[in-house]
Amino acid sequence: MRLLRFAAVPALAALVAATVTPVAAADASGDRAARLAEAVRQAVVAQDFKDVIDLTPPEPGLTARSAEPVEKYDGYPAASARLAAAAGKPLHQTPNLDVAVIELDDAGRPRAMADVLLSPQYPQGVVVPVDRRTLSTDQVRYRWWDDTEWDVNGGRGTRDVLAGREGAPIDFSSPYPASVLKLMVGFGVLRLVDQGRVALDGDYVYDPTVPRPACGGKQTKTVRQFFDEMITKSQNESTCALIKMIHDLKAMDELNKSFVDLGMPTLMITGTLPENGGRWIGSNMSGIDTAKLLLLVNGGPGVLWKTGSGKAVTREALSWSSRKFFLKTLGDQGHNEMLSTTNWCGRDYPAQGIPQRTPARWVQPDGTVTVGDAVYGQDVRPCDARAEVTYAHKNGWVDTTGSDAGIVKSLRGKDKRNYIVVVFGNLGTDYVDTYRPADPPGLFPVLYTEKYAKLGKAIDGIMTDLR
Repeated sequence: MRLLRFAAVPALAALVAATVTPVAAADASGDRAARLAEAVRQAVVAQDFKDVIDLTPPEPGLTARSAEPVEKYDGYPAASARLAAAAGKPLHQTPNLDVAVIELDDAGRPRAMADVLLSPQYPQGVVVPVDRRTLSTDQVRYRWWDDTEWDVNGGRGTRDVLAGREGAPIDFSSPYPASVLKLMVGFGVLRLVDQGRVALDGDYVYDPTVPRPACGGKQTKTVRQFFDEMITKSQNESTCALIKMIHDLKAMDELNKSFVDLGMPTLMITGTLPENGGRWIGSNMSGIDTAKLLLLVNGGPGVLWKTGSGKAVTREALSWSSRKFFLKTLGDQGHNEMLSTTNWCGRDYPAQGIPQRTPARWVQPDGTVTVGDAVYGQDVRPCDARAEVTYAHKNGWVDTTGSDAGIVKSLRGKDKRNYIVVVFGNLGTDYVDTYRPADPPGLFPVLYTEKYAKLGKAIDGIMTDLR
């Protein structure tokens, strides 16, 4: 089943054009952020998503509905046969994408920021006006995602993420973040560590009072191990454990308030179950605020941004040791398979994405990558020899989500770039390319369209050329 989500109002489309025009016009005067935004918009539109195949197209006569959302968890598919393109139909409308990029200076401070939204309402993409002081926007009416509404209501949703945005000129349904939501969980855990309420090397006994299949059963591990498994292997059982730990400490409301206080109000984890840490569907993340969260974790000096009330936000929102641990864990990401695709080095499909170096932790003696039960089967050493950047990131997928968010830094001697990139899209494992080849038997399948990788490569090229 596709999950339920929420989006927009059609009558504002004309206002959007008026919003975008001044931003584009600023490019003529050499505005760096405007040049970046327009380049990203062109890269998004150039992917030409109309030839993607929908494996579960909407049923005739289906109507939009607002009901209890269907729970979503990332998980390894039992087989890739279900991904055969012959099982579906051409994509019936433009997908929803939220693409945010922050260019960083040598010290890690923000130099320019861009955010581009794509949807059935904005098939040519819309550049979001971003305030340079706050690195935020009040020009988007964000809506909770609903699969059915996207399918049959022209991508328009019905439930607002933030109050008071009814007059915003851009109306957009934010794709469900899938496992990128684990960035928020990680931030919450490390805030508790900094407060002395949790010890990274202390044991936590995960003992759900109400079992939940996706969360697993009772287990005891150090908080550090749960955290590492949550990020590097995207292990859902470990994520449930840490969410339950946050609930045990009565700290979930506190975490969501901290996102608001730090000027990232679209970041939220709501509706999770204290008894087991499950039910994640109440999580929301915009590209802009996710990029800001990574900016904070990356930790440039001085004021990174100011909130709407004028509060200065600095890297001190997390301690040096917590940021160092977070960055190392993101740098050890095992699933390099969306904006970057080095785990499949040497295959004709999917296309090469961001040219990152594969974390050595997962590389076997024969050069292939194995992450938990996921065996990729390709020798990544040739790609590592040509690698140009490191990519500390978290990605995620479900049937109607493909997401990736991380920090890109050039390797010594390579073309210089230093940036944060975030992509949230609704093209998950239910959407494939018409020309997608069969997966080799026994190997981890390519889960979604290679257009994500092509977009990652295009953005990396923009950041390499940006002067």
